[in-house]
Amino acid sequence: MSVTYPNKVYDWFEERLEIQAIADDITSKYVPPHVNIFYCLGGITLTCFLVQVATGFAMTFYYRPTVTEAFSSVQYIMTEANFGWLIRSVHRWSASMMVLMMILHVFRVYLTGGFKKPRELTWVTGVILAVLTASFGVTGYSLPRDQIGYWAVKIVTGVPEAIPVIGLPLVELLRGSASVGQSTLTRFYSLHTFVLPLLTAVFMLMHFPMIRKQGISGPL
Repeated sequence: MSVTYPNKVYDWFEERLEIQAIADDITSKYVPPHVNIFYCLGGITLTCFLVQVATGFAMTFYYRPTVTEAFSSVQYIMTEANFGWLIRSVHRWSASMMVLMMILHVFRVYLTGGFKKPRELTWVTGVILAVLTASFGVTGYSLPRDQIGYWAVKIVTGVPEAIPVIGLPLVELLRGSASVGQSTLTRFYSLHTFVLPLLTAVFMLMHFPMIRKQGISGPL
C-alpha cells in the first residue's frame, strides 16, 4: 500500500521539527484536581490580549495619529468603514475586560500563594505584565483625541511634576514638549502599537514557560 500525500507531508515536517515530541510534551501536563474556573482568569486575559492585537491591527489601516485627523479618523471607523463600529467596539470592550480579568487574576494568584518559592520570578513577570496592561489603557485612551482623552493624558503626564528637580523634565519627556500636543500623540501611539505589544509578548514568553515549569499554585 502506497503512502498517501498527506502522510508524506507530515513525515517531512516531523523529520525536521519533531512535531510528535512537541505534542507529547504539551499533552503530558495534567490539570491539578484543585483547579476551578478562577484559575482560567489568566487565560481569559491572554485571549483578550489576542483580540486586542487583531482588532487594533485592523484599525491601523484607518486611524491617523495626528492632532488634526485623529478624531475624524475614529469617526470614520465608526460610521463609514465596513464593520468599523464592530471592530472598535470589540477593541474597546475587550480592553476593559482584559484589565478586569488581569486584576482578578492577580488577586487569585496572591490569595493562593503564587508569589511564594519557587514561583517568585513567575510573580514578578506577572506584575510587570499587569503594569503593561494598565499602560495599554492609558495610552489607548488618548488616541481618539477627544476631550476625555486629552484631559486624561494631561493629568496622567502631569503627575511627575510633583517630583523635585526631575519632575518637569519627566513631564516634557512624556509629552514630548511642555504641553500636550502632536509629540504626545506620536509618543503614545508608538507606545500603544509597538513598544507595549512587543514588551508584553516578551514577558509572556517568559511568564508561560515558568508556569509550565513550576506548575499551578495550590488551592486556598
